[in-house]
Amino acid sequence: MPRARVNGVDLSYELTGDGDPLVLVHGSWGDHFNWVPVLPALAERYRVLVYDRRGHSRSERPPGQGSRTEDEDDLAALVEGLGLAPAHVAGNFFGASTVLGLAARRPELFRSVIAHEPPLMGVVAPDAAGDLEQVMRDAQEKIDSVLAHLRAGETFEGAYQFVEEVALGPGTWERFPEEVRATFLTNAPTFLDEQDDPGWSSLALDRLSGYRGPALLTMGTVSPPWFPVIIARLAGVLPQAEVRTLVGAGHIPHVTHPAEYVRNLTGFIDAHT
Repeated sequence: MPRARVNGVDLSYELTGDGDPLVLVHGSWGDHFNWVPVLPALAERYRVLVYDRRGHSRSERPPGQGSRTEDEDDLAALVEGLGLAPAHVAGNFFGASTVLGLAARRPELFRSVIAHEPPLMGVVAPDAAGDLEQVMRDAQEKIDSVLAHLRAGETFEGAYQFVEEVALGPGTWERFPEEVRATFLTNAPTFLDEQDDPGWSSLALDRLSGYRGPALLTMGTVSPPWFPVIIARLAGVLPQAEVRTLVGAGHIPHVTHPAEYVRNLTGFIDAHT
């Protein structure tokens, strides 16, 4: 894979296909390989950029505390440096948070935004009450337990708990191919770094409301129960937000339900082109 020097780090990336530019931003623990199940179909219609975010797999892992803002700046630099702006940009989990964060700051870089289950708990937690408050508290406690494992050097235990209890559900770890488990373990330190950023779960909703382009917010029916609450809050401030629920899918629909993910993404882009 070629590498680009942006914001002081080397990022590995790949460009494939022809057509309007489409950028795919992976989530925590993973890398650009997460998009392999959908890449061939998307590359038939778009000029697709995939890359490893800083600290992940083939990209450089700089020392010191990082921030989501750095990921946002990396995304902006790649889009501009590779001549893709304005682009359709899709993200998953922390990658979705990165996409939305950049859209709030640099809306001119986007033709459309597609975000699946961003973990922006901070946009909900201040208003949580009753059952919702308990749901959010339970989610944070599980994440805190994962972080405690990672800080103690218990990388396997932290990765296993994240997969089984936070994001994907019981039995998922055993179903993962060996190379996927290895990627989780390799990128575990970057998840810890992401979570140590005080702003990882928050977003300035007043600034996000300034993004007036098309936005697709998606969630799965078998995903953790706190994501619909976040999606609803974000949809309330995005002027052109469309919300779709992927039936039977969970937190990584581009991996588990690639055909449905491609159908929703391309249909949305077509409707707004």
